[in-house]
Amino acid sequence: MKFRFIPVFLLLFLPFLWSCKRDHYRINTSSVSVNIDIMRLEQDLFSPAPEEIPGIVPHLKEKFGECLRLFSLVINAGDTSDPSFGDILTRFCTDKLNNEVYEAVMKQYPDIKSIENDLENAFRHYLRYFPDKEVPALFTCITGFNNSLIIGDSVLGISLDRYLGKDCKYYPRLEIYKYIAVRMNSWNIVPDCIYGWGSTEWEFVTLKYPDDNLLSEVLHEGKLRYFEKCMLPGINDTILFGFSSDQMKFCRNNESQMWHYLIENDLLFSTDQFVIRKFIGEAPFTSYFTNESPGRASAWLGFRIVEAYMMKNKNVSLGDLMNDTDIQRLLGKAKYSPE
Repeated sequence: MKFRFIPVFLLLFLPFLWSCKRDHYRINTSSVSVNIDIMRLEQDLFSPAPEEIPGIVPHLKEKFGECLRLFSLVINAGDTSDPSFGDILTRFCTDKLNNEVYEAVMKQYPDIKSIENDLENAFRHYLRYFPDKEVPALFTCITGFNNSLIIGDSVLGISLDRYLGKDCKYYPRLEIYKYIAVRMNSWNIVPDCIYGWGSTEWEFVTLKYPDDNLLSEVLHEGKLRYFEKCMLPGINDTILFGFSSDQMKFCRNNESQMWHYLIENDLLFSTDQFVIRKFIGEAPFTSYFTNESPGRASAWLGFRIVEAYMMKNKNVSLGDLMNDTDIQRLLGKAKYSPE
């Protein structure tokens, strides 16, 4: 590790420098109108008396439509048109643990107006960048801890039992790792929604990159995080990447070392899925680096490359970026060279 002495006078200009960087993401969305009204499926399911649930299935199907169908698949309740669906739904809603979780959800989320407001702001940015796209219908639910998000072509569901906070008593029982549970809180809901929506709009497999190697995966993740930051320009980097403040410092202090490690060890063009998952998959740290590094540290490198590319190529739109599969050209035009 090399350390440099930073003159005090430079520190005085750091807020100015960071504000210039943030301005790159801030755009005027005042002309874009979005109305987010999140439907609360969990309330419609757990409020009625158990004997009433089969009888309200037609109402639920009319009100929630595709949202109910996808929810049913997640909780393994089958086809909503099946005659037995009402009985299966009743068993789900009368389960003791599910009722405990519902009470915990309602205690923590009696009102979700702040989530609606933040999503409205994010989707205003979305329509500003992509005026021809549509905003999904949104709903909340509990899924027995199965999914954080339920995403379809036109719907986005938020499973609130996956956002009860890192100290939720149920998570250790489910053997959810602490490094994952720390992100299962209220302030991660909107960032997760935006990242999840982006990752389904621009799926790695669907884009058909010429090469399925580590570099392609790293830059794809970088594009998704760049998209997320464009939708949420005020987001803190620790939340954007799911890193602790110490892990964020590690990345900033070791950016050059991590990048050159990938180059010097001929890892960038590796097609070994085990190697790729070690760099891209969930983990408490990136084993190829050090225990102080965060898991998915290479995704942060991908973001830095994409950010450099977009800063140096002002004529490239966000849509152009997200659909671009020429990884070699993108890397070349980014002129990424961390010091």
